[in-house]
Amino acid sequence: MLRLTWVQPEDLIGHELRQAAQDGREPKAVAARWRAAGGPEAPATAGASPTPASGYLRRLAEDLLDELADLPSTLADDEPTDLDRIRAACPDWPGHAGTPATTTPHRLEAAWLGRATGCLLGKPVEKLPLDAIRRLARSTGNWPLTTYFTARGVPEALLEEHPWNRRSASTSLAENIDGMPEDDDLNYPLLNLVVLQRHGRNFTTTDVARTWLDELPAGRTFTAERIAYRNLLSGLEPPRTARHRNPFREWIGALIRADVHGWTNPGHPAAAAEQAHWDATLTHTANGVYAAMFTAATIATAATGDHDVHTCLRTGLTVVPPRSRLARAVRQAVQLAHENADFDTVVDELHATHADTHHWVHAVPNTALVAAALTHADGDFTGSICRAVSGGWDTDSGGATAGSIAGLLAGHPAALPDRWTAPLKNRLSTSVGDFNGIGFDTLAHLTHRETLRP
Repeated sequence: MLRLTWVQPEDLIGHELRQAAQDGREPKAVAARWRAAGGPEAPATAGASPTPASGYLRRLAEDLLDELADLPSTLADDEPTDLDRIRAACPDWPGHAGTPATTTPHRLEAAWLGRATGCLLGKPVEKLPLDAIRRLARSTGNWPLTTYFTARGVPEALLEEHPWNRRSASTSLAENIDGMPEDDDLNYPLLNLVVLQRHGRNFTTTDVARTWLDELPAGRTFTAERIAYRNLLSGLEPPRTARHRNPFREWIGALIRADVHGWTNPGHPAAAAEQAHWDATLTHTANGVYAAMFTAATIATAATGDHDVHTCLRTGLTVVPPRSRLARAVRQAVQLAHENADFDTVVDELHATHADTHHWVHAVPNTALVAAALTHADGDFTGSICRAVSGGWDTDSGGATAGSIAGLLAGHPAALPDRWTAPLKNRLSTSVGDFNGIGFDTLAHLTHRETLRP
């Protein structure tokens, strides 16, 4: 039986109940009705429960999803999604600088390589609990992390208890890496490069949607992206595609699409954030959108090579409403990173704050972890990606974003340690467009060309 993940109403309702509690709505009455009817909890890690619900439960789940969407939010004023209202909520919104700023193909190649390397480091331990990541790394003498994970030397009993990520182990452990395997954390930057090539800097959210329908296989989408894709095929238009029966609208998906918007706006964090907003609102709202804008603005600031990581992160926060949950989480994470010499202590504090209330793919804890990793490592490349992955949650996505930013700060592919980049063999696998097998040097030149477009 095919149980398509991330779309079954009986599985979405549990996630929506949690999301409603987080974004200032009151879901207790709806939750009581769902549980009284025998409705299941949301799957803890998988995208679908193993067996379908009855027809009655499925129809009830659909009705309750719509009812939850109509509940008023007490956080609406502090967490708008409309771009004009976001700008109005940000007292330090960066100005549109009139002086042209530049980056180089070498710096962009380091960013692409950094994104791929950080993603690859995190792939085999994606979905694993924090304790399992630590135990697996320690069993091979790789803790604190300094290089890729390996299965060599790991006790069999530990692997039986905590197996590697099923889809990634064959291509992302140190002993079997052979080029960069396909991953959505690289597919989305490729798609956004296509968006810019076809539509330029003034693209619209509808342009993003059309590009997805033309170039992105539906089976390569997950969580909020899969819901939005389904909504597009059902005839809904953006931004409703982000809201309709989409409990994942504040998860990490928009964040992992943001890099190209920063890379192609060096020195212009406001422009990068605006582009990220147009992209993100196809699939996300509020903090899911802010995570993308924060990342894009941070990257745009790093892309010139003129600022340290701390300035870049502070600039990223200027495009996030300061009273939002994401802004508060990032500020706390940065403070923890400054105050604690031991990064494990930082991670433990972040998990104590967020793990019980947020799914492991939610944008708030993952963005906070990336900011903490970059801060604690002072922007060092190896330190940044290893800290991001060692903190758990969405390990490949967090590693990818940290690697992109730290790669930009490093400034040149030669500045990235060979043990990280050599296994990539300058080759990226993807199902997007004509990019399969492309080199990161070629991608850097294509990206640089978009920075020069008026």
